Amino acid sequence: MRKIHSLRTVSAAALLSIPMVLSGCGMFGAQSSEAVDPPPPIQEAAMIQAAEGNGALAMLPLTTVYLQDQQGLLAPVSLTLPSGTDASSPKTALDTLVTGGAYAGMLPEGFQGVLPQGTVVQNVTIHADDKLAVVEFSGNFAKYDAKEERKMLEAVTWTLTGTPDVENVQIWVDGKKLTQMPVNSTPLPEPLNRAVGINLDLGDTFVTNSSPVTVYFSAASPAGIQYYVPVTRLVTPGEDRVQAALNELIKGPDKGGELEEVMTGGTELQSVKTAEDGTVTVALKDDMFAEGDIVPSELLQSVVLTTAENTASKDAKVQIEWNGQKTVMGDDNRDYSAPVSKPEYINEIPI
Repeated sequence: MRKIHSLRTVSAAALLSIPMVLSGCGMFGAQSSEAVDPPPPIQEAAMIQAAEGNGALAMLPLTTVYLQDQQGLLAPVSLTLPSGTDASSPKTALDTLVTGGAYAGMLPEGFQGVLPQGTVVQNVTIHADDKLAVVEFSGNFAKYDAKEERKMLEAVTWTLTGTPDVENVQIWVDGKKLTQMPVNSTPLPEPLNRAVGINLDLGDTFVTNSSPVTVYFSAASPAGIQYYVPVTRLVTPGEDRVQAALNELIKGPDKGGELEEVMTGGTELQSVKTAEDGTVTVALKDDMFAEGDIVPSELLQSVVLTTAENTASKDAKVQIEWNGQKTVMGDDNRDYSAPVSKPEYINEIPI
């Protein structure tokens, strides 16, 4: 084997009615099949600007959005858009999720939005006191297959809750607050948050008395670019969430899928300790690595992402101990024994 490349109890309306699921590049540092012709206005403007000899376009980073990859899984993708675009706007973020929408031609190969073509994002209002985003849709929002319903909810929720200002999401359509989704009737009794999970993996067995944790595995785009995919699994309630999540990360992805494991078969979790300042120290052991060996950054980054995702604070810092070494160098020349934060932008995949 190569050295790698390759909640609380269930809530949020019982993980949005779990049976419904059965029916249905750098981290630190595809156009939809229904894309319109001629090119979307924003893409067309960028093409005109380049054709007029204005040189390289000034590009702005966009808050990470959740797109569907070629495996049908949702993955965070940090897009870059032409100058003049309000890249910090949550409305802009949701506009990128519309199939065949204004940004369809600017998505990386193998990725597409999950909102129905013709959906209109009328407005996104942020209520700062409640950290609540109220989203108003119109147009073709209700024109989708039932099996896509959960994926739509996950993409909207995880896209908007990727910033410190938003923890909960409420959906309105044509001026009315939804109490359930329009096609498969998924109940929406309260605002959505990340407790609903993403890319839910129920495993071989499922018991209702479980708690969700989210881990980050690896995948490759059609162009061979590596990126991270979050997967929610259910674990025994009462366990330390970070420890439970890291143990799931070590277990690896479902063998029937195309996600890649990031740990070797011999990786062991020794301890998880949280300091008073909130820094989480993860101690790992793997005898496949000798003292002084460079550790794959893909492994270390997955540990950082998984640990940060399952802590109470969005600002948590993570440091890693590896086989007792005081310095843990990744093959990206970064020292992971020093506290690092979850990056603002994940999976910067060129188009």
